[in-house]
Amino acid sequence: MPEQPFEPGQAIAGTGAGGAMDLATSEARTLEPTPGGPDATGPQDRARSLWSDAWRELRRNPVFLLSALIILFLVVISLWPSLIASGNPLSCDLAKAQEGSQPGHPFGFDGQGCDVYTRTVYGARTSVAVGVCATVGVALLGSVLGGLAGFFGGTWDAILSRITDVFFAIPVVLGGLVLLSVVVTNTIWPVIGFMVLLGWPQISRIARGSVITARQNDYVQAARALGASNSRLLLRHITPNAIAPVIVVATIALGTYISLEATLSYLGVGLKPPTVSWGIDISAASAYVRNAPHMLLWPAGALAITVLAFIMLGDAVRDALDPKLR
Repeated sequence: MPEQPFEPGQAIAGTGAGGAMDLATSEARTLEPTPGGPDATGPQDRARSLWSDAWRELRRNPVFLLSALIILFLVVISLWPSLIASGNPLSCDLAKAQEGSQPGHPFGFDGQGCDVYTRTVYGARTSVAVGVCATVGVALLGSVLGGLAGFFGGTWDAILSRITDVFFAIPVVLGGLVLLSVVVTNTIWPVIGFMVLLGWPQISRIARGSVITARQNDYVQAARALGASNSRLLLRHITPNAIAPVIVVATIALGTYISLEATLSYLGVGLKPPTVSWGIDISAASAYVRNAPHMLLWPAGALAITVLAFIMLGDAVRDALDPKLR
């Protein structure tokens, strides 16, 4: 018996196996994966990048949230100190020298009769500015030199390694005493330049090792085989995957540079009056610590909280960017 051709839309006859299929082909529907099932391809199942995954971890870390709030507050009062301090940090009254807390002056007065609260608030601007500028300079210089040395290797790498060894042999505080003692200008730039000069070798070593590791990955070798130039390899393939350790070290170092500025100012070779700085106030208060401890307590406490906040932030960023520590 010749077979009848099947027409689209025609109902399918009984199968002869104990049932009939009355579904027309026009009513048939293709089965699709259920969102969230084993074959789900919804937005929630897309692969996340390192940075998005790190940000997800940071938002759940209370240490990061606390340190970020402290740093945000410091940045705000550094930019607009008059929001919480209406006085003039250089306005002093010798008649009130070393006096304690009074209405409108919660931190008391220093040895020159200046309001300690106002000077502590305005001192955040100088300390944070020095720390941020020094960190940016160190990160840029160290990343460029270390990244180029790790990528090209050879003679360039050997020369840079020996130069960094020389800088590592220089004690930071002693170097500051020698180099900054001859500076007569009253700005923050000599201090920032000194920190960049002695701080870039550490970032350079980190960047060099990170670039060497990233250079050996398969995707870099594949891009090189396809004819990618050195600049494209560095900017598009290596830098995004090698910058994470530099960010972690720079974040932690920012607090260290703020502490270093205060140390140099305390020794008299950093910032100098009439610049308002926590290091200058701590140095001036050290002679009156027995009679007026409040002069030392508040600027030293502000410095300690600031340095601790940046170190905590760096630790949280390190934990988020390193999958082995999760």
